[in-house]
Amino acid sequence: MPLPRSDDPDINWRDLPEHLAWLRADAARQVRFFRPSLRAGGAFAVLHLDGTPLPGDLQELHTTTRLVHSFALAHAAGLPDCTDMIDAGMARLWSHHRDGRHGGYVWSTDAGGVADGTKLAYGHVFVLLAGASAKTAGHPDADRLIADVAEIIDRHFWDEPCGRLRDEYTRDWQPFSTYRGMNANMHGVEALLAAFEATGEPQHLARAGRILDFFVGEIAPAHGWHIPEHYDAHWRVDRAYRGNPMFRPPGTTPGHSFELGRLALQHWDLSGRPDDGAPGRARTMIHTALDAAWLREGGFAYTLGDDHRVLIRDRYWWPVAEAIGAVAALQKLDPQEEDEAWYRRLWTFADASLIDHARGGWFPEIDDRGRPASRLFTGKPDIYHSLQAVLLPQVPGLSRLADDLRQQAGAR
Repeated sequence: MPLPRSDDPDINWRDLPEHLAWLRADAARQVRFFRPSLRAGGAFAVLHLDGTPLPGDLQELHTTTRLVHSFALAHAAGLPDCTDMIDAGMARLWSHHRDGRHGGYVWSTDAGGVADGTKLAYGHVFVLLAGASAKTAGHPDADRLIADVAEIIDRHFWDEPCGRLRDEYTRDWQPFSTYRGMNANMHGVEALLAAFEATGEPQHLARAGRILDFFVGEIAPAHGWHIPEHYDAHWRVDRAYRGNPMFRPPGTTPGHSFELGRLALQHWDLSGRPDDGAPGRARTMIHTALDAAWLREGGFAYTLGDDHRVLIRDRYWWPVAEAIGAVAALQKLDPQEEDEAWYRRLWTFADASLIDHARGGWFPEIDDRGRPASRLFTGKPDIYHSLQAVLLPQVPGLSRLADDLRQQAGAR
């Protein structure tokens, strides 16, 4: 199905019924593609580009949690046959990832049991997100999971004096580094906001606000509206840090500016839309990343250097997906001509270069010629970013996505 287009500058694509229908169709195609992730016995497989399971039985925490979250959103959108994926993921989190000996959730498991027992803030906030999303889907075990992981986050990861998350421990809760990171804290905001929406617990909203105050209120304006990724134990920027190229690349990551900008608007909306300048800061941060990272051939550079110039040119699907959600959020609040131009540019590129029209899902990486590549990612690693890219523009609100999706599905 070709991307519906209009060249009329006075029309926003998000207002076109045919565009919204196209977004819904791609959501359905993505969900169909990823359903075979579910293995016999309740584990999840990572899928090859053609949809066949990749060999091996390693299951990482972010894979399990993101599938629960994504299929809970798909369920809210009225897509069929999602509950078995949610059920399997929730069961797997409790029976395999949850550490009955030491508490918390291990990073990965395989047929032999625990493969990597590391306890990461990044993984634990995704457990909270999965629990919150499952609760919106009415899952009976959601409250148990939320309560368990919230207690672990409170006891081990949350640093109350500074209002941010510590990053990493061994399986038995020994700190093995002084690293502090933006990525885990950004996804912490995401999970805390989802938990607030699901439970109404005000502490979740307050903690998300404290993290945002630091990164959006202090760090971003002090660094030209870019956000350094890596910090030491005292939250000083660590420009020399080099970590996992997937989760902790050097430099600043424009895709995270898109995510954090949208989350700042979500927090502002849930907080009653106070007159505190949050929308202006979010807009500046999002458009700074759009302008600095967009490449001439299309797509975003993965990272920028300290001089805000392109550092790693690799082009992945997820920054484009997150930019779509961020620009759509700006349009909902205060639509500007530049927002519509970006919205059209992003979808035109995604349609031409990232969406797998033959099989469903999005290609995670493209090479210099715009062909699917597998340098950092193998197969199609998850549905999380691309599904949100097609769901967020469909709804009018800045927060409570699942509620809006459910209301729209009921009206169709």
